[in-house]
Formats: sequence, C-alpha cells, structure tokens
Amino acid sequence: MIVPVSIAQESESELTTQIGRAIDALAGCRLAVLTGAGISTDSGIPDYRGEGAPKRTPMTAQMFLGDEDARRRYWVGSHLGWQAFSAAEPNRGHQALADLEHDGVVTGVVTQNVDGLHLRAGSARVVELHGTMRRVFCTDCYQVFDRRDIGARVERDNPWITVPDSVPLGPDGDVAPRAEFDFLIPDCTVCGGLLKPDVVFFGEFIPAEKFREAEQLVRASDALVVAGSSLVVNSGIRLVERARRRRIPVVVVNRGATKADQRATVKIDGGTSEVLARLADALPALR
Repeated sequence: MIVPVSIAQESESELTTQIGRAIDALAGCRLAVLTGAGISTDSGIPDYRGEGAPKRTPMTAQMFLGDEDARRRYWVGSHLGWQAFSAAEPNRGHQALADLEHDGVVTGVVTQNVDGLHLRAGSARVVELHGTMRRVFCTDCYQVFDRRDIGARVERDNPWITVPDSVPLGPDGDVAPRAEFDFLIPDCTVCGGLLKPDVVFFGEFIPAEKFREAEQLVRASDALVVAGSSLVVNSGIRLVERARRRRIPVVVVNRGATKADQRATVKIDGGTSEVLARLADALPALR
C-alpha cells in the first residue's frame, strides 16, 4: 500500500536532511557568520531583494550630498524607517547566533544590516559592514550624534512627521513630502554642517578597515555560515571567496537562490530563524 506524502512533508523532510548535512559539515568548527536582510524579516524589517520585493531606487551618496530636495526626501523617509527599526526586536535567528557565540561556537558576526539587532540580541563581536542607523555624523567636522537625539530634533522641528498617515509612504518606506510640508533638515549643532546617517549608501565603498575586520574574522574561523543574504552585494561574495580559497566549509541559509549556491558545501533553502535555532541546539554538543 502506497502512503501519500504531502508537499509540506516532503519539504520538511528535505529541510531536515539539509540541516543534518550542515551539522555534519560544521561539527567541531569555529564559525564566522555573514548575515543579510533575510535574517531580520522575522523582526518585521523587509527584505528588498527577496521574492516579491518591490522595486526601489536607492539613495546614492552623490544624490544625498548634491541635491537638497533629494536630501529632504531621504530624511523624511529615513526618519520613519528609523522609527520602524527602533521598534523591531531581535528574533530567534539573532538570538541563536548570540547563544552560539556565548557557547564558543561562533567567533563573530559580519552583517550587511544596519538595524543593530545582533547587538541587541547579545552578540558581542559584530562587524557592521554597511554602518548603522544608530549614529549620525557631520560630513564637515565629523562630530558623531546619537540617532535618538537627531530623531527628537526632527520631530520637534517637523511635528507633522510624528503622524505617518499624514504623508504618502512608498513601498520601501521612502516618502515624497507634499509641497505644504516645509521639512527642516537637521544640521550639525557644532559647526552647522551637513549631517549624514552613518550608513553606506548605494555606490559608496565599504570602509577598508571594516572589510579587513571582516576578513580577519573569517581567517580566524574554521567555517563560514551565510544567513539571509542573496550575496548580490560584492562584499559578501568576496568573503565567501576568501573562505573557499582556504577550503573551509561554507554553509548558506537563504530562501531562494544566492550567488554562492554552486560554491557552498551545503545550501539550505529555508528560513534563517528556524534553521539557526536548530543549529544552535545541535552544534554546542558536538564541540
């Protein structure tokens, strides 16, 4: 008698097999971890490259620095986006990596995200390749400001922005202010210069010292785990290539295809929260 197997059962069986292969490949290893936007989707932060993600026109450094109207639009959308980031909480994936670091399995996390959720989950060694939304700096005198203080100034000078329903939100959280909104862009309270969130804009180079720190973390580890990144951004695939040249295991966890699927020791097509939690349950006992 043939017992029918549902698609869901087949998928779960395949996922369990993939995780088992990853556990075998990573057993006894010290892991460097590279994370992308996919690890934060379970915290309510959208992944703009995932399946079904809306098309977007990212802000470039040239536009931000050279066009006051573009800068005004960015600050409105960035402030509302920062409100969402600051309200988000770490999920099981973030917590699993923090637990694995505490257990001596993970040596550190390199992240392409700017949401700060790894630090809030308790990870101690975090390399934020693309910067962080927690800080703002002056492009003239380089004074650094806490984003919460800048946010308070934005809301004080632009009280309408505290009511998101009063402005048309785009699909990626950007905003085109209506003409009647005379948005006051925050400036540096030290020198009056131009303020910029401490994030790497589209087209900007990642600071060399940050990438060297990420390379050192991979060099000091026995395996690399990529979680929630399609590896479209060049910095991520470069780290995978560093690991491949050292002939250490590379495990990729991501829903959908990535640029490293053919180079990975194991590719797990699944959600990062579930997979990382299961790895965190298994790997410490195998040290």
